[in-house]
Amino acid sequence: MSENHGYQYNVNKLMLEFPNYVNEYIQSKRVVPLSEASIYEYCLDFRKYLQWLIDRSITNHNQIKEITLQELENVTKHELEDFVLHERLRLESKCGSNTHTSALNRTIAAIKSLYNYLCEQTEDEHGNTYMTRNVSRLIHIRKKSETLHYRAAQLEGKLFLGDETKAFLEFVEHNYENSISNRARTSFKKNKMRDLAILSLFLSSGLRCAELVGINLDDLNLETGKVSVMRKEGKKDVVSIAQFSHKYINDYFVTRSSIDTEIQAFFITDYDQKIRKISNASINKLVAKYSEAYKVRVTPHTLRHTFATRLYNVSHSQVLVSNQLGHSSTKPTELYTHIVSAEAKDALNKL
Repeated sequence: MSENHGYQYNVNKLMLEFPNYVNEYIQSKRVVPLSEASIYEYCLDFRKYLQWLIDRSITNHNQIKEITLQELENVTKHELEDFVLHERLRLESKCGSNTHTSALNRTIAAIKSLYNYLCEQTEDEHGNTYMTRNVSRLIHIRKKSETLHYRAAQLEGKLFLGDETKAFLEFVEHNYENSISNRARTSFKKNKMRDLAILSLFLSSGLRCAELVGINLDDLNLETGKVSVMRKEGKKDVVSIAQFSHKYINDYFVTRSSIDTEIQAFFITDYDQKIRKISNASINKLVAKYSEAYKVRVTPHTLRHTFATRLYNVSHSQVLVSNQLGHSSTKPTELYTHIVSAEAKDALNKL
């Protein structure tokens, strides 16, 4: 079972527990389409919220499936605030006071999305929306209290800037196998060209992990140096690939084309004599493995930051970086101006 089918299976299983109006929401997001992984995360938050309504006797029912639209609409601001506080305390206990904000924001965003759908995007037999009162509008997502300078400092030492991008790829290509066991070396040689293609594509395009996983054979065109991808919220995009990665990608392409399989995914894995589309989890593991052996353990998103910082350093264009990363505005790219400033200061200190 592929990772995407695994998420779809889990979502369908959760839908058996949900009221019809929640399942309608899920179907509407599949039409967009939102990724099954994102829908699954939302479903977990819905179940958590609806179960909390039962546990606090805010609903008169004992099963999530029985909670009515009227009961959901009648949740008060105070009750919803109690749920958010409950979640914040739970996450602080589990994750620590400084690391829970993103998880809490995701839960609040999921609840807001459900309420917005029920109040604005539904239609009953009379042409009216299912709900008119939207209590979630009274709850606001708390932004992380971090400056861009602080975020840039947190990334310092984790990015493969300048010549390190090339050095990292050459390390994986020529030196990594000398530091591992014979058994591990066999597996490494089997997947070497694929892994180098993955690493180089992250570092030459700034793709997100899910975007890279979603690439099919006919999405890639090295003659034009571009790849078609599916961005967040199901938006199609064409992304340019820097020249230095073409060799690694082409070497893998030759190998990939010789594999007899009906699977269209460009990046695949052969485990237990079964060929599958590679998963996000597998890519996270291989990036962590190689980066830790070279310098410091990082994630695919850190490689995305590396690419964006290098691109801004040579172009000094936030618009160019924003378009390449698939952002809808230049606001997120302001981070890279701070990283480049820190890099310049470090270079000056070495003079």
